[in-house]
Amino acid sequence: MTQKPTCLIVDDETDIRELLVMTLERMDIDTYGASNIEEAKSLLKQRQYALCLTDMQMPGGTGLDLVNYINEFHPGLPVAVITAHASAENAVSALKAGAFDYLSKPISLKQLRPVIEFALKLTSQANHSKENVLEMIGDSEPMTYVRTMIAKLARSQAPVYISGESGSGKELAAKLIHKNSSRVDGAFIAVNCGAIPENLMESEFFGYKKGAFTGASQDKEGMFQAASGGTLFLDEVADLPLPMQVKLLRAIQEKKIRMVGGTTEEAVDVRIISATHKNLSEMMDAGLFRQDLYYRLNVIQLKMPALRDRPNDIPLLANLLLTKLCASQKISIPQIDATTQAYISKLQFPGNVRELENMLERALAMSDGFTITIDDLGDENESNRFSGTKNSDIHPKSAFNSGQTKELNLSDYLEDIEKQAIVKALEKTNHNKTAAAKLLGVSFRTLRYRLSKLGLAKEGDADFDGDIENDESHRNSI
Repeated sequence: MTQKPTCLIVDDETDIRELLVMTLERMDIDTYGASNIEEAKSLLKQRQYALCLTDMQMPGGTGLDLVNYINEFHPGLPVAVITAHASAENAVSALKAGAFDYLSKPISLKQLRPVIEFALKLTSQANHSKENVLEMIGDSEPMTYVRTMIAKLARSQAPVYISGESGSGKELAAKLIHKNSSRVDGAFIAVNCGAIPENLMESEFFGYKKGAFTGASQDKEGMFQAASGGTLFLDEVADLPLPMQVKLLRAIQEKKIRMVGGTTEEAVDVRIISATHKNLSEMMDAGLFRQDLYYRLNVIQLKMPALRDRPNDIPLLANLLLTKLCASQKISIPQIDATTQAYISKLQFPGNVRELENMLERALAMSDGFTITIDDLGDENESNRFSGTKNSDIHPKSAFNSGQTKELNLSDYLEDIEKQAIVKALEKTNHNKTAAAKLLGVSFRTLRYRLSKLGLAKEGDADFDGDIENDESHRNSI
């Protein structure tokens, strides 16, 4: 006979304790109640629990005190904190202290049930191996830390903010947090916030009712509904316009959304993971990102290291990416010769893992099928622009060795490299400047400025109207 799970309920209000007891008993969970922190500590010593629900404000101590006590003496026990309706700060503090989730008063049974179910899944997974985290390749200290953090974050329901440069693996980290969490059976919905036109954002996030606007011929759920029970990954969250930031903040705080054209709110159970390569703190100071939303999203921060900060991982990662590329193309795997391995390890990779993969894909096409050499990596100037070391240290054919530096000063030399990189990016993207900017890892406005400054802008391209249209169509097609 399977033993029933047990839950500890800590609340000084008798009616709330009784409500929680009745709800949990209907879910076939044994419950034990405590009216203060000392009683709770005593009960914790008597038996093991699958879950603890505790009020935030109680005589003789707070819910945070209990969370800290459990983290120290009963690690692994999921704790959900019950907060007053308007105490957003308390909820964030509880999550930072180690609570896996929170509930707002008045308690909704629609919100309570999923919290309990996820907590029970966490407990049952306590001895489950987190082998999936190994998909984050690398033996360096930064990557060891990242894997450790992913394993910890997978046990929580707290919002996570993943920072890092473009191409550093932010979405992979978000997927691994979801994959190793109690929400693994739910959906993982990823959305690029910069790819949705502003006038469609609310309906994309929250859905719409039939007749809400022209063309709304039937009800359609949004991404919050689609991700309910799972994880919603907001990539490039810095690109959200301020009006949408307000709506998102309310949805996260209240755990409720209202469809466009709807008159009632519906509860949604979504874990939010957000990411951007931009500096949200600077944007907040400039008034471009709401402070209250920032603190809601950035409960726990995971910083992804740049590839250049873990050079010892590059050969291992290069071989893994090459294996995957060959498997997708159904061809044999060529070897990367030792000189090329050493050369790649010294490159700066401003585009990080994504750039390394692009480089290897190009090299695969250019190689003889048996060995990948430095020459297979592409134009030497394009490769050298990524290197923070002297070219003479890593490439025998470099411009620095050939004496070309006598004819060019540093400014001209760098400008020449930049021109070649931009031209190649434009050629690769059929002169779509939006796509070229993305390939180069810069904003559209930055590319527009550099084209003008370097004398690469074509006549009639002063305002780039055509590219702005291409930009919108590109966003709409994502």
